[in-house]
Amino acid sequence: MRKLGQHFLINESVARREIEYAELKKDDTVLEVGPGKGILTRLLAEKVRKVIAVEIDERLANYLRESLPQNVEVICEDILKLDLSTLDFNKVVANLPFQISSPFTFKLLDQDFEKAVIIYQKEFAKRMVAKPGSKDYSRLSVAVYYRADCEIKEIVPKRFFKPIPKVDAAIVEIIPREPKFHVEDEDFFFFLLSVLFSQRRKLVSKVVKSYFGVDLPEEFRRRVGEMRPEEIGRLSNYILERIGKKFCESIE
Repeated sequence: MRKLGQHFLINESVARREIEYAELKKDDTVLEVGPGKGILTRLLAEKVRKVIAVEIDERLANYLRESLPQNVEVICEDILKLDLSTLDFNKVVANLPFQISSPFTFKLLDQDFEKAVIIYQKEFAKRMVAKPGSKDYSRLSVAVYYRADCEIKEIVPKRFFKPIPKVDAAIVEIIPREPKFHVEDEDFFFFLLSVLFSQRRKLVSKVVKSYFGVDLPEEFRRRVGEMRPEEIGRLSNYILERIGKKFCESIE
């Protein structure tokens, strides 16, 4: 399943620890993405009211439908094409196909849920929790910090997957919360993150002047990798106040 970015978890102890981190209750409905052969799915089904397992591979989906308990709903679809708001889940537990880590995470952060416990590539997980000034600090770091509390719970050795990936993985806990700082327009804020981190080695003042035609005060004249998420939020509001809503409408 390399072409789909899937590396199946083959260690049941890791799967059980994922479930422990998720703090599952009998009335939970859990979304699982990329169930593969169902090692995690079966354990989830013992703990919760319902599991929604989304598997893109038709052969695996058919196998799962025939072999899993009745409280598991198997959907054969690309998770990135599904409207997550229609699935009615409150928790996510998944060994995520690595190649969809970024788009799925951004999509998930737009949803209303209680907690997610997801296995990612270790490098991706480090970017999720990276602090300003570190080499892993990125657009992802800021976006996750804005919308959730995020913690790496443990590193999972690559030998616990089949086929064996090139790097180790990590179990990450994501708990949504209200943003820690205010932005006037979230769409513009996330657009600005893309602009800034695409030129992360340049001074923020030069990027903003070139892209938006706005001169910045001294406090913003640093490299983007040195700015805390709260500062980028203030920067977003400062630029928006000067360019107006019309520009935001043009990027939607």
